[in-house]
Amino acid sequence: MTLSPPIEARAFAPASVGNIGVGFDILGHAIDGPGDHASVRRIAEPVVQIAAVRGNGPGIASIPLDPARNTAGMALMSLREALALPFGFELVLEKGIPIGSGLGGSAASVVAALVAANALLETPLAREALYPFALDGESIASGSRHGDNVAPMLLGGVALCTHQRMIPLAAPDWLHAAVVHPDQVLETRRSRAVLADPYPLAQIVTHCEHLALFLTGLARGERQLIAEGLRDGLVEPRRASLIPGFEAVKQAALDADALGASISGGGPSVFGWFDGRDAAERAAVAMRQAFAARGVTAHAHVSPVNAKGARLT
Repeated sequence: MTLSPPIEARAFAPASVGNIGVGFDILGHAIDGPGDHASVRRIAEPVVQIAAVRGNGPGIASIPLDPARNTAGMALMSLREALALPFGFELVLEKGIPIGSGLGGSAASVVAALVAANALLETPLAREALYPFALDGESIASGSRHGDNVAPMLLGGVALCTHQRMIPLAAPDWLHAAVVHPDQVLETRRSRAVLADPYPLAQIVTHCEHLALFLTGLARGERQLIAEGLRDGLVEPRRASLIPGFEAVKQAALDADALGASISGGGPSVFGWFDGRDAAERAAVAMRQAFAARGVTAHAHVSPVNAKGARLT
């Protein structure tokens, strides 16, 4: 006997570190810590409705309930249209990731909604098949179809992504991240706007060298290659001034033996990669103190780089 799909499902999507410094718009990794929940219910009317957006952080009330202007709503609309579904979805979002934090808040809503809605289909799709719909949703937040947050949330761990596909990347289990989020908001569109001017060719070539070293080090599990490659000479210099205290926080991570440190996503969160959890824990304290020295309260999350991705709850 074939069981009918459920009419309601709930899913969780974790926060993520977009870009991982050296991989603007093409690399990211999931983290254990905050995340968004989405509850999706099948409805007879063939539309997407957002019943509520819940959460306690600043800016929650500004999140649109119009699905065409909401990242998760747009993703579900795209899914419905592509599959020509005869039914619709009612969505409730529970925000656990602060808005404009650089932790993939808009992406987490997208991925949680898609994973929940996928469970309601007669034949659920593979995670890879959900990726294009996730990109459609992300484009609402930033104006760009970038997958550096949605890909690791869908796959878990470290992910490489293009506009067409996402690829899981193996990472050694000893790799841990310290991610420190200051009580500040930096909108994705603003952080992307500072990147508009062209870059000199020599600067791009150097950055490609760093990316190649980083990916090789990750594949081989070689600490020195990861450290040599985890340097952002393109995006970080232009975004650093948008994050008060960034240089001091980054230096605190490096002084605590980080393999590398940079801006998480569009900021203002800052991350570092470390050899082992103990080192990451110590660094997280130092990074928070560096923000505090500039009068900024910050919260830290320590996580294996190979963190789990989205799942039904």
